[in-house]
Amino acid sequence: MRTIGHWVVKFGICLGVAAGAAQAADVSSIDDADLVAADDDLGNWLTHGRTYAEQRFSPLAYVHDGNVGDLELLWTFPTGLTRGHEATPIVVNSVLYFTGSWSVVFAVDARTGKEIWRYDPEVPKQTGKKGCCDVVNRGVAVYKGRVYTAAFDGRLLALDAQTGKLLWEVVTVDQSQPYTITGAPRIVQGKIIIGNGGAELGVRGYVSAYDATDGKLVWRTYTVPGNPADGFESPALERAAATWTGEWWKYGGGGTVWDSMAFDPDLDLLYVGTGNGSPWSRHIRSPQGGDNLYLSSILALRPETGEIVWHYQTTPGDTWDFTATQHIVLATIEIDGRPRKVLMQAPKNGFFYVIDRETGKLISADPYVTVTWAKGVDPASGRPIETPNSDYGDGLALVRPTPFGGHNWHPMSFSPKTGLVYIPVHDIQGVYRKDERFEFRPGEWNTGTDMNAFSLLTRPFAKGRLVAWDPVARKEAWRIPYATPWNGGTLATAGNLVFQGTADARFVAYAADTGRPLWEDHTGSGVIAAPITYLVDGKQYVTVLAGWGGAFALAGGDVAKSAGGDPDGRLLTFALRPPPPTTDEIKALLDQPGEIADGGRLFHHHCAACHGANAVAGGTSIPDLRKSVLPYEGFDDVVRNGVREKLGMPNFGRLLKMSDTKLLWGYLDSRRASAGNP
Repeated sequence: MRTIGHWVVKFGICLGVAAGAAQAADVSSIDDADLVAADDDLGNWLTHGRTYAEQRFSPLAYVHDGNVGDLELLWTFPTGLTRGHEATPIVVNSVLYFTGSWSVVFAVDARTGKEIWRYDPEVPKQTGKKGCCDVVNRGVAVYKGRVYTAAFDGRLLALDAQTGKLLWEVVTVDQSQPYTITGAPRIVQGKIIIGNGGAELGVRGYVSAYDATDGKLVWRTYTVPGNPADGFESPALERAAATWTGEWWKYGGGGTVWDSMAFDPDLDLLYVGTGNGSPWSRHIRSPQGGDNLYLSSILALRPETGEIVWHYQTTPGDTWDFTATQHIVLATIEIDGRPRKVLMQAPKNGFFYVIDRETGKLISADPYVTVTWAKGVDPASGRPIETPNSDYGDGLALVRPTPFGGHNWHPMSFSPKTGLVYIPVHDIQGVYRKDERFEFRPGEWNTGTDMNAFSLLTRPFAKGRLVAWDPVARKEAWRIPYATPWNGGTLATAGNLVFQGTADARFVAYAADTGRPLWEDHTGSGVIAAPITYLVDGKQYVTVLAGWGGAFALAGGDVAKSAGGDPDGRLLTFALRPPPPTTDEIKALLDQPGEIADGGRLFHHHCAACHGANAVAGGTSIPDLRKSVLPYEGFDDVVRNGVREKLGMPNFGRLLKMSDTKLLWGYLDSRRASAGNP
């Protein structure tokens, strides 16, 4: 039989049943073996993409295509922050760990949304100018009792998972240069893997590994060669230098590892995606041509040393900001009648890649969005076949996709049950023009393109959609159109569901096999982050972080303004609506004894008509009594002596006694803890 407490929130007739204080989870036991076996952990969400394969697929099916219509908002946690919220939460033993804008870290109770702790790394606000794409952060990693996070200004921090106390921090970048960190760290073999961003402003990209115990640097792998006169850090970089011309190192070179990673423990390979060139225009950074390795590439590294084992370059000589930092997914799928260990990516350039992750050899590449810069990808060489007039070296070029990409950082997901990949797609017309007045300015935007082209981004030329892609059939299975781009990442589940938040402030569930819309709710602010799901005490929860922002929200002009909602960030958690209570259960709830229960009855008889059930104000100008700071004497004067009668507050002196107002005061005091989370 369902307990009485089960119905307290359900009916909005809280009679003061107190909840126990939330505590942080014991994460000291989360080690390498747990991370490798994360797919077997049904309840938790242990790493950024749930598992090292980054599929963002959950085997949970308590919520499924037959009952998802009964999903309802259970609680909301306001972050108190604005700007873009991009994090994927981590869940360990009923505690959610996540980040907001400005790299603030939160730990909340995964059942109730009650805050356990928060840590603000106090990123200097003047560092905001170093970011191309908002002061965002995509999450944390949890390992052996610690929460690891990277701050926007380039610091890597270790926090105590129980208290949020800072244990150590290390600066991972030259802070005199325009480096930033927005990506989530990963834990691999006792090391914290972290990259950085800043290629638009003129930096040299790299990815680093730090010891999880003390923060000491273990290895660093640069993604583009530096000044040949200084020597090369590895034979791989010496080989890469042969694909560059001119004096690229004076401009930084780019190739930053600012987001995607995945790890295959069986092959002992860590996969990272690299970014665009610095500047964007290849005619400036490498004037005599060349592929410019390892820009816009997928690199397979040895996690012990950082050695580059193989690479695949999606856009040789990139000149359009076609990064390959988009989400990397590992899977085993059947191709030509046999299982293949593959790596899948939908990078900015508009082609969906299926690559043999053992060798780095191309299996297939097909356009998942309209592509005009290339006619296709040559299956023999793996190189794109560029179209005439797509290179703007001599002037103007209309190109699809754009610097926003056919797909950007918003995570895609893969369902082993349907065999489909669910991609948040941007369909935008790009306009590129050479900057005839280009002059390199360290620390400023150095794209080599005329940024006035962004003014031509208008609503008819900017749409979005959710695409279900079949990597075996090499074609789109279904699609959902959206009015604007920059919709959130996706989550697939064994309940035949795909969840996605949208730029126009909705959270939607679709049938994973057909794309049929099944359920939606409103989020208040545009969603760009990816949802997760987890299990606590036999109940499946679905959580998503809302908070409009990021590159498109900042630079998208009137198109971005048409979406978004309000600017306040919040974490929203949903669960299935419980079945209706029985008559006996309702009677037992209403007949509860005690002073707080008596005060609740008085409140709902005399006060709730204006001040709301459960003392939750309904959004009008009438005060939320849970937030009242009046002492009891002042409260009694208002209620029984009518001191605010001229302001519209009735005088209840003839109906209530002092003993009644004491009961009312006690009831409201019991409700104060819920003031931020009704």
